[in-house]
Amino acid sequence: MSVVLILVVAAPLLGAALLLLPGVGDRAARLIGVGATAAALVGAVVLACAFRRGRGMRFETDVSWAPSLGLRFHLGIDGISLPLLVLTALLTLLVAVHSLWNIPPGGSSRAFVALFLLLETGTLGTFAALDLILFFLFFEVVLVPMYFLINRWGSPGERGPASYKFILYTLLGSAVMLLGFLLIQAKTGTFDMVELADRHGAGMSHGVQVLAFLAIGLGLAVKVPMWPLHTWLPDAHTAAPTAGSVLLAGVLLKMGTYGLIRIAVPVLPEGAETFAPYLAAFGVVGIVYGSLVCLALLRDPDGDLKRVIAYSSVGHMGFALLGIATLTPQGVNGALFVNIGHGLVTGLLFFLAGAVKDRHGTALLGRLGGGMYGRTPRLGALVAFGAVAGLGLPGLAGFWGELLAMYGAYEPGAGLSVGGYRTFLAIAGLGTVLTAAYLLGLVRRLCMGPAGGEPAAGVDVTGPELVVWTPLVALTLVAGLWPATLLAITDPAVRALMGGS
Repeated sequence: MSVVLILVVAAPLLGAALLLLPGVGDRAARLIGVGATAAALVGAVVLACAFRRGRGMRFETDVSWAPSLGLRFHLGIDGISLPLLVLTALLTLLVAVHSLWNIPPGGSSRAFVALFLLLETGTLGTFAALDLILFFLFFEVVLVPMYFLINRWGSPGERGPASYKFILYTLLGSAVMLLGFLLIQAKTGTFDMVELADRHGAGMSHGVQVLAFLAIGLGLAVKVPMWPLHTWLPDAHTAAPTAGSVLLAGVLLKMGTYGLIRIAVPVLPEGAETFAPYLAAFGVVGIVYGSLVCLALLRDPDGDLKRVIAYSSVGHMGFALLGIATLTPQGVNGALFVNIGHGLVTGLLFFLAGAVKDRHGTALLGRLGGGMYGRTPRLGALVAFGAVAGLGLPGLAGFWGELLAMYGAYEPGAGLSVGGYRTFLAIAGLGTVLTAAYLLGLVRRLCMGPAGGEPAAGVDVTGPELVVWTPLVALTLVAGLWPATLLAITDPAVRALMGGS
C-alpha cells in the first residue's frame, strides 16, 4: 500500500507532465486533468478502505534522499492526515470536472489545468510528508501555482495586487518556518517528524522550544490564516477564479492548522504550552472579527459575496486555532473536524458564489439584489443550505468541530488557565451568534424578498453543476449525522501524537 500512497501523490504531477507533450489541445488537457485527479481520488479511497485504525503511521516509505544532509524521502499517513488527503483529492477532482466547461479567460487551458494539478501534488505531499524538509518543499510547491492562478485567471483590476500580496505573505511565513525547522535539527540531529514527535521535546531546552515554536507557529499562522496575519486572504479570494477560491479555502488553509497539529504541538510541547493562550486569544478574536466584518459587508452596497465567504473563513479557522490551543485530545479532534467541515461547506459556497457571478456578471451584493428563491429556486436552496451548514446547524458538518473546540476550552490541558480559557469559550460562543446573524442575513439578502439588481442570465442549476455540488452536499450531511465515523479515525492518532492514552 505504500506504493499506492506514492501514486496518489504523484498522479497529479504525472498528469501535469502529460500536458507538456506537443499536440495536447484544450479539450484533451481538461480531460487529462479529470483523469489525473480521479486517479488520485481512487487511490486515496483505496488507502482509506485499507486503513487500520489505531496508533502509528501506515503505508510508510522511508528511503535515503540526501545522506550528506540527513534528508530522507519519508511518506506515510495516519488518522490525522488521511481525512485531509481524501478531502484534497475530492475537491481537486470536483474542480477538474468544473473546469471542463468553466475556465475563465486569461491563458491556455493546458496551463490552467497543469497549475491546479501541480497544486494538488504539493498539497497531498504536505499531508503525507514525514520529514521536515520534505514537508517544507511540498508546502512551497503549492504557492507558485496558486500565485499564477490568481494572477492570470483572476478578476481584472484585482488579480495583480492580490497575487503579489499572497506570495509575499506566504513566502515570508515559509522562510520563518524554515528557520524553526533548522533550529530543531541543529538541537536534535534529525528532520524525521515521527522520531521528533516520539521524543516530545527531549534534547531541546525550554528556550529552544519557545523560539522554534514561535518561528514555526508564525509561518503556519500566515497560512491558517490567523488574525491579524489574515489580510492577504480576502483579497486573494475576491480576485481568484472559482477553482482557485475552492482550493484555497477548502485545502490550502488546512495546511496551516495541520502543521500546528503534526509538528509544532507534539515536537515542541513546552513551546506549545507557552504560546497556547496567545494562539487561543488570536483565534477567538478572529472569530468575532470575521463575523463583524461580514455583517458590515452585508450593509455595504459594494460588499462582495466572495469577500463575505473569505472573512467567514477567518472566523471558522479561529475555532480550529482555539481547539489546537486547548492542548487536549477533544480540542485537537475538534480542530481536525473543523478542517473537514470547513473544506466541504466553504468549497460548496465558493462554487455557488462562482455560479452566481457567472449568471449575474457580478458578485457585488448591491447589484445582485434578492429573490433567488423565485428566479433560481434550486440555486437559492443550495445557497441557503451552505449558509446554515456554515453557521454550525446541528446535523451538518459545521457543528461538531466548533462544539469540540469549545468543549476543549472548558477543560484545557494541564498548565493552562481554566478561567482564561473559559473566557475564550464565552467569546467564541458570542462568535457563533454573530456567525448565525451574518449567514442568515446573507440568505435573506440573496434568496428572499423581491427580485432586484442585475437580471440573472442562463437557467437554474444545470446538470453538470449538480454533478459537482452533490458530493459536497452529501458529505456535509454524512459528517454532520455520523461524526463518529471521522472521530474514530482521528482520535487514536491524536492521542498518540500528544502522548496520551
